[in-house]
Amino acid sequence: MWLSATEALQRLNVKPQTLYANVSRGRIHAKPDPADPRRSLYNRDDIDRLARRSIGRPRADAVAAEAISWGDPVLPSAISTVADGRLWYRGRDAVELANTVTLEDVANLLWNGLPSALSMSSPGGQELGLTGALVAMAQRATLDRPSLGRASGSLRVDAARVFAALADALIGAGEGPLHGRLAKRLGQPQAADDLRYALVLLADHELNASTFAARVAVSTGASLSAGTLAALATLSGPKHGGASSVVTALVDDLAGAEGSISEALRDWLGEGREVPGFGHRLYPNGDIRARALLGRVAIPAVYAEVRAAAEDLIGEGPNVDFALAALAAAHDLPPAAPMEIFALARSVGWLAHMLEQADTGSIIRPRARYTGPVPLVT
Repeated sequence: MWLSATEALQRLNVKPQTLYANVSRGRIHAKPDPADPRRSLYNRDDIDRLARRSIGRPRADAVAAEAISWGDPVLPSAISTVADGRLWYRGRDAVELANTVTLEDVANLLWNGLPSALSMSSPGGQELGLTGALVAMAQRATLDRPSLGRASGSLRVDAARVFAALADALIGAGEGPLHGRLAKRLGQPQAADDLRYALVLLADHELNASTFAARVAVSTGASLSAGTLAALATLSGPKHGGASSVVTALVDDLAGAEGSISEALRDWLGEGREVPGFGHRLYPNGDIRARALLGRVAIPAVYAEVRAAAEDLIGEGPNVDFALAALAAAHDLPPAAPMEIFALARSVGWLAHMLEQADTGSIIRPRARYTGPVPLVT
């Protein structure tokens, strides 16, 4: 059954912006009203589920399910956290670090030191970009030693080699800081410092999906390259590393629509579609990474208009996916740039988490809550 906006707001006891935000996040499904396409109808089951959240004590299985989906922490880590609206790398403010340090400096911090006298560059020759990175990690995964039972110093040497191979596969072999090499690869050397800033902000972010995939792989004793391959595959999804491309498509769609950006976005919401690039569950007051990055980049006017319209309609600020798309537009970077920036940066965090996971010696093996047919006992 479907409810009007008035009925939905009464059941939820919230403001219209909150209703729009829940539609944008995919928590409430919506569709155009057949009687008046300018209005929307909202799924009653979704509305009632949200309305019941604050009533009664949740069951243990519900708590466990929520922990896997943006809920309580599921394993200990000393690498990064989001607290008080800020992102911290081993107790250091990531935004403050981004003002002065490089991605290599962050690797040194998150890995508890880089191996001495080890080159961070490896032989090139492979295809560049995400495809090249996937191929490079798959090739290494068949040859590299397992992580099980290895000393931490030996694993850090592996981490540096995997990082070097991944960087070369993404942006090409070369000398100098990674942000400079990346800017050259993208054909915009003047963007180097903005890229350095973005790389530092994206280096780690708690147990995001790709990081969790990396930790699961290494918890079985798999090599660091195998864990990086698992992380890259996970990152490629449109709800993770590919989200900036979805933002770019939205901006292009809104810019090409009739009327104002605000009217086009209202129609978009009225069709029950999510608005990518806005809101983040870990940052109720706004994604600090996006705020910091957008504060230093002169973004195109259309991105500024979309940002203003979305903030007005759904009451959510931009997240780092929007900021990356805006950064790419500001510097006229190739379409694949946001994914390559994300993969290069986050590989530092993946490797830090894999080193930490390998040190525990434990396997990550959650249970499933069975919802299939009742087993027949004979």
